[in-house]
Amino acid sequence: MPNLEEAIRERAYHLWVADGQPDGKAEVHWMHAQYEILASSVASPAVADIAVTKPARRARSPKK
Repeated sequence: MPNLEEAIRERAYHLWVADGQPDGKAEVHWMHAQYEILASSVASPAVADIAVTKPARRARSPKK
């Protein structure tokens, strides 16, 4: 996901519209959107593959 904050903002906007555009609930919509975006990124197979792979070994410098 190129821009996490932008994705959360867009999802929060859609949640706000679906909720009837109420005043004073921006934080609630933001938190719900943040939860949805982050939960879906954790459940993504691409993210899971990255988390499971071992880190690359550092190349040793030759002894002198």
